[in-house]
Amino acid sequence: MTGQLGRCLRVGEPAPDFIATAVVDQNFKIIKLSEYRGRYVVLFFYPLNFTFVCPTEIAAFSDRYEEFKALNTELLAISVDSEFAHLAWIQTDRKEGGVGDLNYPLVSDLKKEISAAYNVLDPDAGVALRGLFIIDREGIVQHITINNLSFGRNVDEALRVLQAIQHVQTNPNEVCPVDWQPGDKTMIPDPVKSKEFFAEVGEVAAESA
Repeated sequence: MTGQLGRCLRVGEPAPDFIATAVVDQNFKIIKLSEYRGRYVVLFFYPLNFTFVCPTEIAAFSDRYEEFKALNTELLAISVDSEFAHLAWIQTDRKEGGVGDLNYPLVSDLKKEISAAYNVLDPDAGVALRGLFIIDREGIVQHITINNLSFGRNVDEALRVLQAIQHVQTNPNEVCPVDWQPGDKTMIPDPVKSKEFFAEVGEVAAESA
């Protein structure tokens, strides 16, 4: 990739709103990002339909959809393909490189305006990089990752980060340390109180050594 991307969207900023056509249950539907306020959104971009890595990601997120739904979260996937290409891909069996029926919308960004707004558009290739954005209930971006075109993302990690975001928003006096999973010990970000966490972690490390 040699082209320059635009201004970098930052964590803590409002997610750029958009209105676009999506395929939902094999029907065309106009959706607006701001209509999902009150829910979390995992918004992820992918390069193109009928490619190689992309169907593995799209299918994997769909197969885990209920786990996201249980966390008050909607999934939205976006590429620069038309809604007609999305529909054809959905109507193609997974064994043939399609994605089959999906549990969440595939959004069309044919004019590439959404990809540009989220700073994931590769102007040379004319497609979006593998950007993933976790947006909270207030429409604020809480997490951003962007992969290059050749390698896919990890659904487990997207879920883990989402759960960590929800935990600290529900418990604003706590922070989540490295590799935190639901049920793990958190830390109080205070010079004195944080020592309780470090002492406990040190004891566990010593016992397992």
